[in-house]
Amino acid sequence: MTALGRLVARSGDDIPVRTPRFPAREAAERELSDPRYHQHDPNPVQQALDWLWARIDDLFSAAAGTTPGGWIGLLAIAAFVVLLLVALRLRLGAVRRTPTTGGALFTETPRTAAEHRSAADRHAAEAHWSQAIQDRMRALVLALEERTLLTPGPGRTADEASAEAGRAFPAYADRLRTAARTFDDVTYGGRPGTEEAYTLLTALDTDLQRAKPALATTPTGSHG
Repeated sequence: MTALGRLVARSGDDIPVRTPRFPAREAAERELSDPRYHQHDPNPVQQALDWLWARIDDLFSAAAGTTPGGWIGLLAIAAFVVLLLVALRLRLGAVRRTPTTGGALFTETPRTAAEHRSAADRHAAEAHWSQAIQDRMRALVLALEERTLLTPGPGRTADEASAEAGRAFPAYADRLRTAARTFDDVTYGGRPGTEEAYTLLTALDTDLQRAKPALATTPTGSHG
């Protein structure tokens, strides 16, 4: 073998065969594109969820790293925020439920003032103050209608009834407005009735039964 042949042979034994970079990458991509390698890959939705949770985990990890106390401090802050949101929701929810105008005073089959008073007394005996207030206010208005001091109006609101009654009894106008507001609060505003509110309404009902109307402002043909 000549010297040149020996040199070529030695080079074939000692120098590795090098494949150009770009053809090698293309060959690897073709190989990895074989479906056999992707049978157990997660579906696109799962991949998206995995990515999202990874980002959330990164965010919380970063926050925990900058929060005093680490994860415990972060959890304490999160709990405080949740409690604050609940408190605001309860507070703002109560405000939104406060009505600006009331609904109809009577929403059921008409009864007499005496029947409503009896129902109010039963509710009060069981400490059901909201229902007691509703029936006592209806008794008050019906009693004035029965005395022809108010024009019967099945669809009237508590505000309308109190305003009309206030013209017949000017000295009681403020108490009548308060009674109507109390009725609206417990009926349409979601506020619980109280014993104090019921006692004030009962006293007003009793006082009006004894009061003499201002005859110049009462309906024609009315009497005390």
